[in-house]
Amino acid sequence: MPPAEISYELAPTLSDDALNSLFAAAWPHHQWSHFGPILARSLTYVAACADRRLVGFVNVAWDGGQHAFLLETTVHPDYRRRGIGTALVQRAAAAARARGAAWLHVDYEPHLATFYQACGFRSTLAGLIRLDGPSA
Repeated sequence: MPPAEISYELAPTLSDDALNSLFAAAWPHHQWSHFGPILARSLTYVAACADRRLVGFVNVAWDGGQHAFLLETTVHPDYRRRGIGTALVQRAAAAARARGAAWLHVDYEPHLATFYQACGFRSTLAGLIRLDGPSA
C-alpha cells in the first residue's frame, strides 16, 4: 500500500483527543492535557494529517511582538523520516513571519540538533531556569 498523502493545515480546529493521541504515541511520558487554552494564545500552529488522522503538529507561541517560539514539534512514530517534521517547521516559520515575527526561537535536546540545524536554526547561548522543581 502506498504511503498516505500528507496534508498540512494552519490553525485548524483540533480536539484534545486528537492531540493527546498524537502526543501519547510520540512522547512516552505524555499526560493528558486540555489544549484549547494553549492554542487560543498561540500565534499559530500547524497540523499534518494523513487520511484525516493527525500525524504531526507544531505550535508557535509568541511574546506579542517580534519573538516567536517553536514548541512541541511532534510527528507520530509511524510517519517519521518522511519530511513531515521539516515541513511543519517550514510552514510554522512562514506563518510566524507573515504575522510579523522577526525571530523564531526553539529549544531542543542534543539529539535533535541535527534536525533543527537542517531546518535553518543556528545555535545561540541561552539560559533556562526550571520553575516546577529543583533547579539543579
